[in-house]
Amino acid sequence: MIETETGFKSTSKYAGIPIMWTENMRFVPSGEDKTPFIVAHEFFDALPIHAFQSVPPDPNAIEPTTIQTPTGTHPLNPSASKSSTAKTPQWREMVVSPTPPNSTHADVHTPKSLQSQSLPPEFQLTLSKASTPHALYLPELSARYRALKPIPDSLIEVSPESHAIVADFASRIGGSKTKPKANPSGAALILDYGPSDTIPTNSLRGIKAHQRVSPLSEPGIVDISADVDFMALAEAAMNASEGVEVHGPVEQGGWLGSMGIKERAEMLVRSLGGKDDEVRKRVEGAWRRLVDRGGSGMGKVYKVMAVVPENEGRRKPVGFGGGVVE
Repeated sequence: MIETETGFKSTSKYAGIPIMWTENMRFVPSGEDKTPFIVAHEFFDALPIHAFQSVPPDPNAIEPTTIQTPTGTHPLNPSASKSSTAKTPQWREMVVSPTPPNSTHADVHTPKSLQSQSLPPEFQLTLSKASTPHALYLPELSARYRALKPIPDSLIEVSPESHAIVADFASRIGGSKTKPKANPSGAALILDYGPSDTIPTNSLRGIKAHQRVSPLSEPGIVDISADVDFMALAEAAMNASEGVEVHGPVEQGGWLGSMGIKERAEMLVRSLGGKDDEVRKRVEGAWRRLVDRGGSGMGKVYKVMAVVPENEGRRKPVGFGGGVVE
């Protein structure tokens, strides 16, 4: 492996194919002559989210009409800059704040399932007292979010970084207004966990040593993840490129079944020739867990989505309603 300016590079020992590792998608070559095949497996669940709650309007507060960003001052969308006379709720962002000294789990409402430590986490999520720049902008990006704004106490989670990355996927496959692609090509396959058609709420979680813990405990040590908003990914991909179409999400169990996981597992077991019963049990247990729709399985909670070149609906990919031969 050789270190480069953008990461690392090497060559596959099986086919002599050059391989490049990079921390940023923009360093991956793109262009009209490129055909990208992208697999994002449990990738989007690790990206940052912003959480918002709809609250009744404060009659004494005046909402700003502009937003301050690193690029300067910008006017807000009219729907995001209602004055205090508006009789509609407003979005407030959930922000991270220090846990007060001598607090107990009861004080900070730690769920019983996460009370493994004697003391509560040193940080907690609290509702901002005023609109943050993110609260004035991000929930106004989609009609799905705006529809929930009039309903007090509505909760949403938004991942703008996820939207930007899947938009990049779509642009590489189907081209964009700034970088058109005469012949769209390639595909992106996204496998992750989250709801099929609803906006995630309260999904931020922490994992340590294969156990659920508070996501705000032991910063830098606990793995943090959140549910993926597949409908938001689909919306971002379609908005980024007219040259793509999106299929799914579908449940992982059904998708793997359509792709032949059962037959593949049976072939692996047959190749053992009855010589290693322990390996056979591991293979059978592993594939069944991947497709199981029960509480301990991954077949229902995990979803699969595909971004492919636009084809006017003439065919569906295998696993998304299409067959090998149509």
